[in-house]
Amino acid sequence: MNGGARERLVRGDPALYDRLAGEWWEPRGVFAVLHWLAAARGALVPPADQAGAVLVDLGCGAGLLAPHLAGKGYAHVGVDLSAAALRLAAAHGVAAVRADVTAVPLADGCADVVVAGEILEHVPDLEGAVAEACRLLRPGGLLVIDTLAATALCRWLAIGVAERIPRIAVRGVHDPALLVDRAALREACAAHGVALELRGIRPSMRDVAAWAVGRRESVRMVPVGTTAVLFQAWGRSADGRATVHGR
Repeated sequence: MNGGARERLVRGDPALYDRLAGEWWEPRGVFAVLHWLAAARGALVPPADQAGAVLVDLGCGAGLLAPHLAGKGYAHVGVDLSAAALRLAAAHGVAAVRADVTAVPLADGCADVVVAGEILEHVPDLEGAVAEACRLLRPGGLLVIDTLAATALCRWLAIGVAERIPRIAVRGVHDPALLVDRAALREACAAHGVALELRGIRPSMRDVAAWAVGRRESVRMVPVGTTAVLFQAWGRSADGRATVHGR
């Protein structure tokens, strides 16, 4: 897809993902950053603590999280609106469900883990998406989120800067009006019995430099002292204590 065609897209248009479906599993393609984020997201998911554990992946795209769940013991269920992405996810072992993340056709309490990675900043109804994610969690289940903050700094970096750098962000992918208010996210989760912890992350600049010249295949996401741009969040429903694998 050429740059001019991207410019004609409505900002935040979900059709972009269908138009770029061939790029999903290209580690150096336009969705490269989503690969880096999937690895960081997977690191927050602990091994399953029981047989038959289920992980529901909201906004799963082409299933980029799947390799990072290998051996952890989950049945990986992916929810997305893009039929093209879901076909790719299914080819990587994901049980694909085509649905909006605010209306998922799965039973209450069906999931040991619910992941919402790089999706909340694309959803007009934040409270509805959070309510649905929490509905799917079993008591003590883990919610894992990563998303972009509704700040001037984030709008400048994630949209104004990143969308002008090849292979970092597709032009038009984010609607600044949908970036996530961190206080509203905490409040929405708390209303459904999930107390969130937050931490900021960013790509390792050393890794990015090595990746750009072909000396690395991927880039590590590292903690940063502010949640004002890109952040992870996690928490357990009602009777569970919030913990993160490896912390």
